[in-house]
Amino acid sequence: MHQLAGGSGGPAASGGTDGERVTPWKPVVEDPFQALVRDRSQARPAALGRRLLARLLDTVVVGAVTGAAAVPLGTKGLDHVNDKIDAAKQSGETVTVWLLDGTTSVYAGIVLAVLLVFGALYEALPTAKWGRTLGKKLCGLQVRDIEELEPPTFGAALRRWLVYSVLGLLVVGIVGVLWGLFDRPWRQCWHDKAAHTFVAG
Repeated sequence: MHQLAGGSGGPAASGGTDGERVTPWKPVVEDPFQALVRDRSQARPAALGRRLLARLLDTVVVGAVTGAAAVPLGTKGLDHVNDKIDAAKQSGETVTVWLLDGTTSVYAGIVLAVLLVFGALYEALPTAKWGRTLGKKLCGLQVRDIEELEPPTFGAALRRWLVYSVLGLLVVGIVGVLWGLFDRPWRQCWHDKAAHTFVAG
C-alpha cells in the first residue's frame, strides 16, 4: 500500500513486474508499403512541354554565368584578332590570319570550362541530392532512376549532364532532346538513356 501511495517502486510505476520500463506505443505515421505504392503511382514520365520549360529556365541560369565569363574573354579575343589583321595590313603582304590561335583557343577553353564545371555543379549535384534543378523544381519535375525510382547517383547525374551538354555543343543535342517525343514508355532523351533515368512529373 505504501508503494502504491508513494507512486514509486511498484509494478504500475515501473511498467512491468521485473522493473523494466516499457516503451510507449506510437502509431505508425504511414504504412511503408502504401508509401511505396504511392511513389510508384506518381513516378510517371512528365510531359515534354514542361520538361522543355524547365530546361529553358536552367539554360538561362547556366547561360548567364557562362556569358559573364564569355563576354570579357570574347572582347579580348576580338581585339587580339583585330590587332593581327592591322599588323597584316601594315606589312603590305598577303598573310593568312587565323581566328583560332594560341591566344583565342585559351579564351575559348576557359569559357568551355566554365560552362562544363558550373553546369555540373548546377545540374549534377542538385539532381543527385534532390532529383531536381531549380527549373525542374519550379515546374514540379524530378529526375529518377528507372529501377529504384529515386534520385540518381552523382555519377549518373554527372553523366546525364555531360551527355546533354556535349551533344548540345555539337548541335546534335536537339535530336537527342526531341527523341523524348517518340520514346516509350519512359519518354527518355539521349542523356536520360545514358544515365538510366527518366523525368517524372
